[in-house]
Amino acid sequence: MIEIKEVKTRKQAKEFLNFTLKLYKENPYFIPPIYSNEKKLFGKNHDYCDQAESVFYLAYRGKKVVGRISGILQKASNEKWDQQRVRFTRFDCIDDQEVADALFSAVENWAREKGMNEIVGPLNYSDMEREGLLVEGFDQLNTFEEQYNYPYYEKLVKGYGFEQEIEWVEYRLTAPSPEYMEKMKRVVDKAMERGGFHFGEAKNTKDFLKKYADDFFDIIDKTYNPIYGTVPFTEKMKKSIMKDFMLIINLKYVAVILDRNDRPVCFGLCFPGFGKALQKSSGRLTLPTLFKVLRSIKKPDSIDLGLIGTLPEYRNAGLSHAIIYKLLPIMTEGTAKYAETNLMLTYNYNILNQWKNFNPVQHKRRRSYVKSVAPASDKSAERVMEFLNAEQELTKETATATAE
Repeated sequence: MIEIKEVKTRKQAKEFLNFTLKLYKENPYFIPPIYSNEKKLFGKNHDYCDQAESVFYLAYRGKKVVGRISGILQKASNEKWDQQRVRFTRFDCIDDQEVADALFSAVENWAREKGMNEIVGPLNYSDMEREGLLVEGFDQLNTFEEQYNYPYYEKLVKGYGFEQEIEWVEYRLTAPSPEYMEKMKRVVDKAMERGGFHFGEAKNTKDFLKKYADDFFDIIDKTYNPIYGTVPFTEKMKKSIMKDFMLIINLKYVAVILDRNDRPVCFGLCFPGFGKALQKSSGRLTLPTLFKVLRSIKKPDSIDLGLIGTLPEYRNAGLSHAIIYKLLPIMTEGTAKYAETNLMLTYNYNILNQWKNFNPVQHKRRRSYVKSVAPASDKSAERVMEFLNAEQELTKETATATAE
């Protein structure tokens, strides 16, 4: 028998955090999230507390934890997209449909209590975090920004009645040919000269963030506004992201393009691939782990391509190619052997096509699923019928007693 408990105590929160680490302990492709960041989600003042509600559940068989899940009522997303949805995230369990059904049912009941009509996921609080169910690429090392899952997860998700809503693909890239790089340089130089654009400069990461951080968030918001699942940045989100950037970013991983008036109009951001450094410590930032992370940042084996954002009015000015060209030395002159793209929607052809000269290998695929939630009125009708049946039974019993 499966028992579902809402996470209420510190012990339960610890069990929630540790379950996935145990489930994937021997898996060489799983990259754990930073443990301290996940722990903050159980606090009342976490980064998304001003725009979302959360619930966390554990599944037990006897005294043993066999699964976990979190539900998110992302109010900003529902308002933006005019939806009534609850997102599910951090779904992990053993290969057992009964366990999965119990977990999803708990989130569905919570969604119904909140007056929602759909559950969707795996989606996080925002698209800046781990999202999507891995359905291809189980033998590929995940990046730090991605969540790994076993192949049987899709069976469990579909088994509960979820249907696919959206799909992303990811590519592994290597540096293009010298001939293409030369051609790219000519195109970029012409675009920059024609529009009066130039690259922004900074002394160091701190100076870069001081000069351009506010514009960065504004440009990213405007660029990704129409993209599936996105929500606008809040001040808490901005502060948290900037804090993380200070740890993992140096100037060779970022680029900004300014217009004639020195206004930022385009950003590019990459991350050094440091996920492996977190595996042994299960995401805990111990002193040895910090040394490994810093070493990976200085001499990464791979590069994670983060974001490219351009103000809508400059979308056809060729600035994304200029950003890519500016960041190319990371791949051609450093220790990185390849680059990993972020999640890209399968219908976003503009983004997919820009990598065609980078020897792309499509090696991962992820999906998001949706399921309707039975309206509360259905349950109300069931309760009414139960009441009427009980009343009829009581009437029969009363009539019998009176006759006697």
